[in-house]
Amino acid sequence: MPGPLDGVKVVEIGVWIAGPAAAGILADWGADVIKIEPLGGDPCRLFRQMLGGDMPTNPIFEMDNRSKRSIALDLTTEAGREIAEELISEADVLVTNVRLAGLERLGLDPDSIRARHPELIYAAITGYGMEGDDADRAAFDILAFWARSGIAHMLTSPGQDPPFQRGGMGDHNAGLAAAGAISAALFHRERTGEGQVLSTSLYREGIYTLSFDLSITLGWGLTLETGKREMMRNPANNNYAAGDGRRFWIVGLEADRHWPPLARVLGRPEWIDDERYATAESRGDLAETLIADIDAIFATKTLDEWIVVFATEADFFWAPVNSPEDLLADPQFYAAGGLVEVPDGAGSTSMIATPVDFHGTPWAPRSLAPDLGEHSRDILTELGMGEQIEGLLATGVVGEPEAS
Repeated sequence: MPGPLDGVKVVEIGVWIAGPAAAGILADWGADVIKIEPLGGDPCRLFRQMLGGDMPTNPIFEMDNRSKRSIALDLTTEAGREIAEELISEADVLVTNVRLAGLERLGLDPDSIRARHPELIYAAITGYGMEGDDADRAAFDILAFWARSGIAHMLTSPGQDPPFQRGGMGDHNAGLAAAGAISAALFHRERTGEGQVLSTSLYREGIYTLSFDLSITLGWGLTLETGKREMMRNPANNNYAAGDGRRFWIVGLEADRHWPPLARVLGRPEWIDDERYATAESRGDLAETLIADIDAIFATKTLDEWIVVFATEADFFWAPVNSPEDLLADPQFYAAGGLVEVPDGAGSTSMIATPVDFHGTPWAPRSLAPDLGEHSRDILTELGMGEQIEGLLATGVVGEPEAS
């Protein structure tokens, strides 16, 4: 199952998550991705130590680097840059999230590369965009995507500290956007023969993620309040806790449509005709008291018991607030294709799937993430540099895995 991008050649000069995620999605979709790493390796390899001491595996690195091939190159040397140039000359796509000034020092910036390879698709993922005073400012996704874009602020309750972002959220958003953009650019080149530079940024991804709120501020000059569950004006659009402490969310955006199913679920059908609750506005005015009453009722049964009741109302929309352990026990997690089996030599390793399926050209991962420089010799041989390999290794221009 080669996937829709079978035959597409990609060179990745990426670090941490955003750039490797974009190239990782392309690899899942069938592209041949060559990952150029510094001799010390992509720093994302360090998560094995950073998050758990000396762990035997690195699932974070595996997630975004499976099915790739790795060559370790010292790009500060002329010989290393010449090898990179050879690889790029044979590629359809170059993906990078290295800062622009660093790329320029190496002669790998968009203008330089495109001048030499006008048919290439050059995909740049930056922190804050390719123009402006902060174009080369250092950024991780918690800075550009989470904090500066306004997401953290809009998720902070009044008087509380901002919540911490989960790892890689903005990076994976940017990676998915870049993969989609690369696919569009490949389609354009197929029709016209023209390559191009495309870009996305962690900042833009944060802005787009918050576009519901920002559109209201832009269009109406208003800022929506951060929700406080005890005072939500529509009690049918809130989260609650069952008697066993398990939380769940109900979503009834159409207040008048979804109020009767909620009342019946709660065993309070008389509330439907109660004058106090006759309109969405009157329920909103009594929200604090009404939500407290609903809390008390939901506390009388376990969530499993409530699930049986929820099923009696077709217009009662709800979902559990799952922990990772809950999610992995959810049958729909598997039915929805949340896992993929990655060949590991002896069998396979279960990993999280990237979130797109192609029913005409289905993809499947080909291998676990490569060791640092695992394919250096093979890649150099493909470039016709077989006689030079030992010299390149001896001088430190190229690296390969240490002998075990």
